[in-house]
Order: sequence, then C-alpha cells, then structure tokens
Amino acid sequence: MDVLEEEGFEVVHCRNGQVALDATFKNHFDLYLLDINVPLINGLSLLKELRRANDTTPTIYLTSHQEIETLSHAFEIGADDYLKKPFNTDELLVRIQALLRRSKGTNRLCIGDLCLDELHKCILLGGKEIPFSLKEYQLMALFIRNAGEIVTKEMIMDNLWNPSEMISDGAIRVYINRLKQEIGSELIVNIRGVGYRLVP
Repeated sequence: MDVLEEEGFEVVHCRNGQVALDATFKNHFDLYLLDINVPLINGLSLLKELRRANDTTPTIYLTSHQEIETLSHAFEIGADDYLKKPFNTDELLVRIQALLRRSKGTNRLCIGDLCLDELHKCILLGGKEIPFSLKEYQLMALFIRNAGEIVTKEMIMDNLWNPSEMISDGAIRVYINRLKQEIGSELIVNIRGVGYRLVP
C-alpha cells in the first residue's frame, strides 16, 4: 500500500495466499496485513497455518466481511485486530503502530542497532537479519542478554553445548570471530583468561 511506504514501512505485497505463505518462510516480518478472500489459500486458512507453525507475528485483517461469525473465527485462530473495508488509512496507521509497539516491546531486546528478536529466533543489525547458524544465534543472544557484562567461557559452554560434549577454547574462538565479522570486531572485547564482553 502506497500510504505505508510513504510512512517509511517496507512492504511486501503478495498476490495470493500461497505466495504469502512462501514469503513467511523466506523473511521475518514485523506485521501481517491479511485479506480473507484471496486466491489459492484464503486469509483465514493462511493465518491458521502460520499459527500452527508457532508464528505469532501480529496480524490485522482488512476485510469486507460483516458477519460476526467470520470475524469471531478470525480472532479464534490468532488475529490481533481487524478493519472493515472501506477503512480510514489514518486509523490503520494508528492500529499498526500500536501493535508494533506491543510486539517489539515484548519480543525484542536491542543494544543500539543490534537486536535480539526472540519471537523469530534471529539477530538483526540495522533492521536486517544476520544469517547466523543456530549456535551463532545462541551465542549472540547470550551476549545481548548480558551486554556490558563479562560472558565467561563456562557460560558459553553451558548455554551452547551439552555437559557431555568436549569443546575447546579454539572452537569458541571460531564462533566469536564469526560474530565479529558480522557485527564489527570492536563490539566484542576479549577479557584475557576469563571470557568476552559485548560493548553496549
């Protein structure tokens, strides 16, 4: 929608429900705006599938449906809000901002431009996802949760590996170097003989 792009939102438009479902596997979205009557996979089935996959992304329906049964079903399967067509674009923007504030406040922890998104299990830098492996994500999440504090090697081992696994200091350094490549080497400081610290 043009009005959203004018307000600075990055919008991905999907021509049918199947394209929308595929897009959710390739990207992490902050909000879904769904219609009900769309081709291939209707909006209700789409949201039901997303919620079944533990995708809790805030969702607003923009719909011409008037039946209370349809709208009630939309909330039952996980919708957060709805607007009946035709709707006022200013009202839509107010509702979007409210949902985003609530969502980000509970699911994101940010240190400057670096954010831990616990809803989508990813790390973002300047709003863009960093392509981390699971272990890299877990390590970066540990640093963000303990920003400014020393993260010891023992903490890293306890959080990333099972007690039975033998992990060398060299293996940890490999992961640390990978993080530094992505976020900047100056942000993770080596505390000799103890561990590391993320500079807030």
